[in-house]
Amino acid sequence: MKNLGRWLVLAVVIVAIGAGVWAYWNFELRWRPKTITRNQAEISKILESSGWVSPGLAGPRLYMVSFRTCPDCVRFKQEEYPRLHKAGVDTRLIEIARADRNGVPKSTPAERATVAELWVNRDWALSERWDATPVEAWTAAGLHPADGDVARTAVIEAGRKTVEDLRPLLKANGVNFAYPLLVWWSKDGKMKACACERRETYRFVRKDLGI
Repeated sequence: MKNLGRWLVLAVVIVAIGAGVWAYWNFELRWRPKTITRNQAEISKILESSGWVSPGLAGPRLYMVSFRTCPDCVRFKQEEYPRLHKAGVDTRLIEIARADRNGVPKSTPAERATVAELWVNRDWALSERWDATPVEAWTAAGLHPADGDVARTAVIEAGRKTVEDLRPLLKANGVNFAYPLLVWWSKDGKMKACACERRETYRFVRKDLGI
């Protein structure tokens, strides 16, 4: 009986430890962003040379790669942008008009026109108006069409190439590309990144940016 009691106690301890390890992974480790230790210069160059728009704040930089109808991107903007801006974080938004896949369009003419305009003229106010307007109501009125314009079509393709160039560089750091992709620098100067599709990742971003 004594041996049985010891085995039962040991089993309880093992189960408790296992549950603790699982809980730590499930609620903490799985959501932590990755520290970028490889290809830092290449990633920085790609982001900086893209057609990002921002409110022009003087605080830390936060790059976000997005497309207009991405639900997780919309949620991050709505929930996190106000507090980030209040803290002075310069949110550098990189909007992409995704390429067709298997003959299925992944963007609209209005979306392509708007993305091209954002990249060419870096108009933060335009991005705010676009985000504030229901997708189905946005017609890109007054914007130059990208379709049929060689230069603006090239801009759209440059955005798509930005994504494809980032994929392997981030993969080498353990980051699987997804929208929204966030890249930033922590207070101690470390480059961080995550495909921040879930709210659970937001607190780590805020902490690194000093919020």
